[in-house]
Amino acid sequence: MVKKNDAKRFKWGVALINVVAAVVLVSVLLIVLTVGLHKYTQHGVEISVPNITTMHIAEANILAEAEGLKVEVIDSTYSTKVPLGTIVEQNPSPGSKVKLGRTIYVIQNARFRRPVVLPELRDLSLRQAETTIRTLGLTIDNIIYQPSAFKYIILDVRACDTSLVAGTRLQEGTPITLVVGKGQGINEVTVPYLIGKSLEEASSWLLANSLTLGSVEYDEEATAEEEEQTQYIIYQQTPSSGTVVVEGTSVNIKLSTDIEKTITTGNEESDEEDFF
Repeated sequence: MVKKNDAKRFKWGVALINVVAAVVLVSVLLIVLTVGLHKYTQHGVEISVPNITTMHIAEANILAEAEGLKVEVIDSTYSTKVPLGTIVEQNPSPGSKVKLGRTIYVIQNARFRRPVVLPELRDLSLRQAETTIRTLGLTIDNIIYQPSAFKYIILDVRACDTSLVAGTRLQEGTPITLVVGKGQGINEVTVPYLIGKSLEEASSWLLANSLTLGSVEYDEEATAEEEEQTQYIIYQQTPSSGTVVVEGTSVNIKLSTDIEKTITTGNEESDEEDFF
């Protein structure tokens, strides 16, 4: 009887030891798994977001990756104040606390300036022209007020001291100068001789003499497209050269590709000047 009881106690003891060993083993495994998972994911760890504004996108990616973060460009803009390809805005902001693996969303200054086709700005009001220019991504560098019967109306559009015609291709961010009418003056000026000149040359001459460009007409063969306009020359102007007018007076011109017209008109104007 004693031997049977001892045998039972032995079996229960072995079973108890096995249970305890199993519990200990499971506990150890859970601890190991928890520690390992924590180390792998860094769950709950927060870091400070670095300042990546003004950095080139490539540099920002390297820094963010080293900190356990990501960078994603969500939009682009264009500014002449910062280098192309650099970051101008970020979210979350520098110094914010985030978890590892978080994405920093950025706005990048465009790597390349997009081309812009200049619309017709002459005869628009100053306010309309300013709105159009800024919408296109161009900038207004200067506004010059010139005597003209057309007050606060755009008389000429320039870039790098050159008159621009509608259809001219520019790069985004190009600085534009607007010549705006300020009303007629009281001083008298003489209308210059424009026959044989291009539209661009005529615009410069008129502005230099405190006059404004009026209507521009092409003969029936003309298409008036930008790439062809340089072929056209003025064959008629009103008022004619030598006429004394007040500052701001508009001079209307007609252009043609037919050089014979300019010769004929030029001779007629010379005869008129000789007559007077």
